[in-house]
Amino acid sequence: MSEIGIIILEKSIVAVFIFVVLLAIVAYATLGERKIAGFFQDRHGPNRAGYWGLLQVVADGVKFFMKEEFIPDRANKWLFIIAPTFTFMAAGFLMAVIPFGDRIMIGGHEVLLQIADINIGLLYILAISSLGVYGIFTGGWASNNKYSLMGGLRSASQTISYEIAMGLAIIALVLDHGTFSLREIVLNQTGAIWNWSVFTHPVGFIIFLVAIFAESARVPFDLPEAENELVGGFHTEYSSMKFGLFMFGEYVHMTIASGLLATLYFGGWSIPFVAVPVEASLWWGLLTFAVFWAKTLLFMFLFMWVRWTLPRFRYDQLMNLGWKRLIPLGLINIVVMALILLWTGGAGMN
Repeated sequence: MSEIGIIILEKSIVAVFIFVVLLAIVAYATLGERKIAGFFQDRHGPNRAGYWGLLQVVADGVKFFMKEEFIPDRANKWLFIIAPTFTFMAAGFLMAVIPFGDRIMIGGHEVLLQIADINIGLLYILAISSLGVYGIFTGGWASNNKYSLMGGLRSASQTISYEIAMGLAIIALVLDHGTFSLREIVLNQTGAIWNWSVFTHPVGFIIFLVAIFAESARVPFDLPEAENELVGGFHTEYSSMKFGLFMFGEYVHMTIASGLLATLYFGGWSIPFVAVPVEASLWWGLLTFAVFWAKTLLFMFLFMWVRWTLPRFRYDQLMNLGWKRLIPLGLINIVVMALILLWTGGAGMN
């Protein structure tokens, strides 16, 4: 087999492996959230399908496939069908550049646990993350329902507002690390735990955390749904597997957002005070893979914790926070970071 063929095969194996793991974690994240909600509300949560409710995910999947399909009479049929698929795919494409681990040996070849290590990884993240809103807006408009349209408009304005703040936080991070590659950013955070960007960029982390909550449309930023205001928001008219794709896309987005937080600010797959070995091995690769998902799951728990403890913002509060608080704070953070780098001779804080 040619060298190009070997590379394609290796990347295909890594992509399938990561995709299967991601789907399994996302599927059981739905069960985990219901269990956590039950804990906070002093009840059991799903506990009938299988031991401790572990088969509830299978039951939900069967239910989505078996439920009746419904398309409103005056809806734009093709856009109505395409919208949830587009949202799910846009969320899934984000996993291509995230380093899920360091390196692993496959058939005597050293392979990165990352589908594509491109030198513009952060720009790719910003570009693809902004595409998900098109599926939501299209679904809201194609439904020919005023509540759905309002949810789609809210989602569009919310994404525009908070992507600016998120981009400003990333600019400060890039100034320090000097690269757009997510793998390089992780490598810059190896060694001592205080090398993690959360300690060198605390303000940027807070801005990015709030912005990523808004980008994921999770409580307290779930204005596109807002059940007590808009019935169900952009997915009011959706049922069966189309609604399932919207819901699944939300959890994929939450999982990828948690992985980004772990990658950019908490060292990604790196282990504090443990040096990266010169030669890769199977066990080192699996260990870094497990460390990455442990950090990611902690942030996923944070998403769920916030959902069941904080109330939803009013729409004016949402806009004020984005435009009058986070964006000015992000600009100040960039200026301060630039002055620090100038003072230290451009060596950065890592």
